[in-house]
Amino acid sequence: MEVINAIGRRKSSVARIYVSEGTGKITINKKDIDTYFPSAILQYVVRQPLNLLDVAEKYDIKVNLNGGGFTGQSQALRLAIARALVKINADDKKALKDQGFLTRDSRAVERKKPGQPKARRRFQFSKR
Repeated sequence: MEVINAIGRRKSSVARIYVSEGTGKITINKKDIDTYFPSAILQYVVRQPLNLLDVAEKYDIKVNLNGGGFTGQSQALRLAIARALVKINADDKKALKDQGFLTRDSRAVERKKPGQPKARRRFQFSKR
């Protein structure tokens, strides 16, 4: 199997991944997943598509992650992994789609507008 690459985005985070056959090692920005995401919950989020298809020990994943916070990064990585697994085996698409792992969550921070202190908050109105 050649190296499969995929991209995942969430908020302002971008995850570029390279999947090859191996032993289940996930390397993020040249660090192990346990070092990069110390929280067990975030590690679980990243591994969800792999655990769903029972291929967690089958592929090595090398990741370039940048932008955003740790939650957005973990969800961007989950999307990238799911997309790569579909490239490897198209039969897995239905299972991943049913769990919502192939859906790009487009919600992002709304921009601040001029004449307002925040995106939607208005300055206090004074009648007199």
